[in-house]
Amino acid sequence: MISQDLIKGKKVFVATSGGVDSSVTAALLRDAEADCTGIFMIVHDHAQQHRDDAQTIAKDLGIKFEALDLRNDFKLVLDYFSNQYKKARTPNPCVFCNRNIKFGILFDYARSKGADFFATGHYASILRDDTGAYLYAGETEKDQSYALAMINRSILPYLIFPLGDFNKTQTRQLAKKLGISVSDKADSQEICFIPDNNYAGRLEQLSPEVVKSGNIIDSSGKILGQHSGIHHFTIGQRRGIRVAMGTPWYVTKLDSDTNTVTLGPGDELIHKTLIASNPNWLIDTPKEPFAAKIKIRYNHKAVGGTVFPQGDSVKVVFDQPLRAITPGQAVVFYLDMPQGKKVAGGAWIDKAMD
Repeated sequence: MISQDLIKGKKVFVATSGGVDSSVTAALLRDAEADCTGIFMIVHDHAQQHRDDAQTIAKDLGIKFEALDLRNDFKLVLDYFSNQYKKARTPNPCVFCNRNIKFGILFDYARSKGADFFATGHYASILRDDTGAYLYAGETEKDQSYALAMINRSILPYLIFPLGDFNKTQTRQLAKKLGISVSDKADSQEICFIPDNNYAGRLEQLSPEVVKSGNIIDSSGKILGQHSGIHHFTIGQRRGIRVAMGTPWYVTKLDSDTNTVTLGPGDELIHKTLIASNPNWLIDTPKEPFAAKIKIRYNHKAVGGTVFPQGDSVKVVFDQPLRAITPGQAVVFYLDMPQGKKVAGGAWIDKAMD
């Protein structure tokens, strides 16, 4: 819910994508009497239709509009995407982009233009009290706080997420009520720079050297078959491994040093501990272990565990063993508070342990 007292008459830049979420966000801010500017970021060569939609919606809403060409800056995300796969890790480009591009370069641009606040259509909330501003999970199943856990804490006071209490049905209903033309526009189901959802093909365009054959082995080192590149695999994968074992086997390990893919039965995917690096804290940096609800991937249901801060890394011990902890993904920590689930922070998963 938007506090009109907070933003009335304030200059607010809204990251607009041409979709229903950012369009309703802009409309809500306009109706709360903020001085709105829609800002569209161009990050690839396939953005024209979305840009046209965003510009049309801004015109219909009677707000200002800008488009910022960030294709050169976005190479940072493409390099991250390629390098993670080359290290046999499964990247999360949206989390990385949020930190460095949307809530990095785009946010900085908005502030340089005098914006008091920066808003997006994420399903999450910023709650403020006497000690500061904090990120909270959205109140519905659409919660997108996981994707925001790595943004810089210093920018939280300047953020607004009007859709934190909404679900998608409510957003579309409000869009129709407001006469927003994209109320029925389908949600994007893929990474923005991979419009055909062909991850391996896009990676091979960016880094042809990843096409490199190697061995598929079991945990004892026995050779089971051959692969044409470890970028075709991810931890927990069962389909497409092209090795018949008679019973279900899964990808349990990827090793870039030996260029091997390890397969095993499902119980080899089960671990109770993980190590993660480069923690990003959205609360005062914890010095002692703390109990939290923890997510290891975007669609993962948060589970209980204990977080052990260790300087530039964290150890997480889960209350119950988890399946398919995947290096390269973010692990995100939540604290149960009276106001909801506060995001304590996140880190990048390095390895799973028994």
